[in-house]
Amino acid sequence: MSDRYKVHESWMPHFITTTVVGWADALSREAYKDIIIDSLKYCQENKGLIVHAWVIMSNHLHLIVSATDGKQLPDIVRDFKKFTSRSLINAIDQNPQESRKEWLMNMFRFAGGNNNANEGHQFWQQDYHPIELSNEYLTRQRLNYLHENPVRAGIVWEPQHYKYSSADDYYNNKPGLLKLEMLL
Repeated sequence: MSDRYKVHESWMPHFITTTVVGWADALSREAYKDIIIDSLKYCQENKGLIVHAWVIMSNHLHLIVSATDGKQLPDIVRDFKKFTSRSLINAIDQNPQESRKEWLMNMFRFAGGNNNANEGHQFWQQDYHPIELSNEYLTRQRLNYLHENPVRAGIVWEPQHYKYSSADDYYNNKPGLLKLEMLL
């Protein structure tokens, strides 16, 4: 197996992407994004996660993260994905206003049934492709890519106007929804 997408040094910032199975727009509601925010906060407070930058889109999220000394970033990401997967599937299933519930639940059930690592449902794709940000060029490139994502998607005109991202922290020095350890 390739070492290209593995975390070797958990203390180093890594750009990671976590994608909903089938690229389904399962994160279009604020309540679902808030589950992710709350889980990231929990991981910061209890598991040693350091968040440097982030954005939540309708079908994926990008993070630039690292771990405090002695903590393993892959373990934190595994726990985050496992918890949010269960929480998001439950939130979708229990939401009476979710017009796409049957379709989404069928997609999660199908993905889970085709993956021996799951028990019934799967929300996130297996991999998260960590890329170590070992120099300033890579760091700037990934920060810009991450923050420009909502602009490229046509959600906002300016990155700092998107609520579910760290762009306002970086562009306007205003604290956003998550505590950050900023880069650069």
